[in-house]
Parts: sequence; structure tokens; C-alpha cells
Amino acid sequence: MPAPIRYYDRYKQTVETEQVYGQLWLRLAYGNPVGRALVWLLIRRTIFSWAYGWQMNKRVSAGKVLPFIVEYNLNVEEFAKTPFDYKSFNEFFCRALKPEARPITPDQPVGAAGSAQVVPVAVLPADGRHLVFPNVETAEGFYVKGAKFTLAELLGDAALAEKFAGGAMLISRLCPVDYHRFHFPVAGVPSDPKLINSSLYSVSPIALRHNIRYLVENKRFLTLVESPAFGTVAMLEVGATNVGSIKQTHVPERAAQKGEEKGLFKFGGSCVITLFQRGRIKFDADLVAQSANCVETYARMGDRLGVGA
Repeated sequence: MPAPIRYYDRYKQTVETEQVYGQLWLRLAYGNPVGRALVWLLIRRTIFSWAYGWQMNKRVSAGKVLPFIVEYNLNVEEFAKTPFDYKSFNEFFCRALKPEARPITPDQPVGAAGSAQVVPVAVLPADGRHLVFPNVETAEGFYVKGAKFTLAELLGDAALAEKFAGGAMLISRLCPVDYHRFHFPVAGVPSDPKLINSSLYSVSPIALRHNIRYLVENKRFLTLVESPAFGTVAMLEVGATNVGSIKQTHVPERAAQKGEEKGLFKFGGSCVITLFQRGRIKFDADLVAQSANCVETYARMGDRLGVGA
């Protein structure tokens, strides 16, 4: 049997086995040559995900909401609406949460009480399973040791990649069961998002263990955030199979607060990649320790990522 997907739960401090949505299909599609040929011929194509998304926008799809909540034991107390208010499965999938459901970790005061000095704290941009790499160039691999991609491939711009040479990277993988809005990890002024249009492969570890390059071959948006505390920060929202729609909800060129909503994904698993310039962030030790063994850490949006270096 293929190895199960395991991750570290930051809150329980235990290693858990992931309940993978569509696991049988994913293993058939990415685990053998015939399946991968089908993926290349059809499933990676935008039209496939568009057709599936169209089905998830129909009113009849709302009938899938309650069974999904029950099967994956979702916390309905966090939802901004009741489960009965969603008019389609996609409306439920990209649901908003109550503001108090995701508190944003504040900056860290230093010195005597009442001192105005603070250490800037960056937060996780999304719910999900996270990997961190303090130096992309010296990392042994992403998801699997020895499997890497270059920043030039990820950013689609060799000159911009030089700006982040030796920098730090966070990969935040969102499962279909997760809250699917993404937020700014730091305060700053975001650029106009740039679309890098391409394929739509799965970003499940089942797929990425076979080919990490799916992350640089998929459709993605690139935004540069100019942060007073962290320098230039690059955010990339990566689409995947059945995630043909990435919607940006923020206003470009207007200052955004840490934890402010940036956008949302429609149905499917997806991924947010965040890059920091060399020497601008120190990731939290628990994230670094797990990532060194290619083990993702489950944590929620707004939770602490690291501090300014």
C-alpha cells in the first residue's frame, strides 16, 4: 500500500494521518504511468476544472454541503453563515468565517512594560499544512528530499528571482476541507497581481511526491508586497485541479494590514507560496524542525509564522 499522508498538528502536538479528499482517484491518477498520461492529456487542462467548477456553482450542488460537513467534521460555529444559507457548494467552499474565528497574532513587545518597541511578527496566510525553508538554495528538497524547483521557474522572472536569492520560503497547502480564503502575512502595500497562466495539476502530496514541478507548472498569481518590517515579500496563489478560479478581493497599491483578506480559491485543493528576502525573517522553531524532515505542520491563518530578523 502507498505510504499515508502524515502531518504534524501544531495544536495537539501530535503526528496525524490526513483524511485525503478523493484519495483513491488521486492515487490512480498520479500513482501509475497510465493515470499520469490521462492527467497530462485531459485533467490538467483548464476546461476540465472549468466544467467541474460549473457543476459546483449550480443550485443542486448545495445538497453536498451537509454531507461534506459531517464527513469531515467541520466546525460550523466558525462559519459566517449557517450551513443552510449556502446556495451552491462553491459558495460554501469559499465561505467567510466569523472574525473572531481567526485571531491575528500581534507584534511582540520588547523591553519594559509600556515600551513602544516591538518585534514584527509575520503570520500564516492561510489554513492548511505548511512547510518552511529558511534558505531555499540550501534546502535538501520540498516534500521529498532531492526534489526541488528554482525561484526563476516559480516566479517566471529570472531578475526577480535574484532579488529573493538565498531567501526563505513558506509553502501553505490547502486541502478541500480547509477554509479557502488567503490573507496577507505581513502589513504592506501589494502590487497589482500578475497572472502566470498554465496547467492545473493536483497539489496533493500524492501528486507532488511524484513531481514537485507541478507547483511551477500550474496557473498562479504573483503579488509583491512592500512591507516596512519585512522588505519585499512575494505571494503566489497556486491553482490546482478543479481550482480554475482564483479571485483577488484586495485593492492593489493600497496599504493592507497583517491578516487582511487578500482573496479566495473556489473548489478544490490549492496552495499559497510566500517568499521572503534573505535575512528578513526567522521562522518559528517548530515549523523549521518538522519541515527539515519533509513533514508539514497543520496550523491556521493568523497563527504565528516567525519574526523579523
